[in-house]
Amino acid sequence: MTNPYITFEKAASEEELLQFQQKVTEGGFTAFRLFLEGFRSKLKEYVDQECTAVAERLATARRLFPEPTRFSPSWAAIWDEFEEIIAYKLTVLQSIQGEERDGEWQILIDNPYTNSDLVCYPSLTFFEGAYMYAYFRSDLKQNEFIRLQKIQTVILAFGSERMKEQRKQQ
Repeated sequence: MTNPYITFEKAASEEELLQFQQKVTEGGFTAFRLFLEGFRSKLKEYVDQECTAVAERLATARRLFPEPTRFSPSWAAIWDEFEEIIAYKLTVLQSIQGEERDGEWQILIDNPYTNSDLVCYPSLTFFEGAYMYAYFRSDLKQNEFIRLQKIQTVILAFGSERMKEQRKQQ
């Protein structure tokens, strides 16, 4: 099956959008899930120049499918979630420009007032980090914080290297 999001993105007229709407509605849960997966992929990869177009596509998707709960109750807030991701990603894109985006990035999520573990997503590109920041930012709990940060220096070692060193000494 063709990615429904690609069909949606290519729709050039209201008639094509209505045909898309009908096809997804007839396809039910699976067709709508595939559409959302394609949309989420777009949210992950889009760049600065596409911000307005992605926001407009979200408005169109919301108009075509105003009640995503018809497909699944778990999607009650999907359009709000996507809207927040777009807004937070825009904040990141506007805050960090040009060459500052080069290199390795990571996301840290922590709540210093609980015993929960610190969550870290290392080895990200800038755009991966921007998406993940936006994704997790929209669901932060009381006292949690999120950091998107660029890695300047890395020293990396693997546990297997230690085993090799010990064997050589014996």
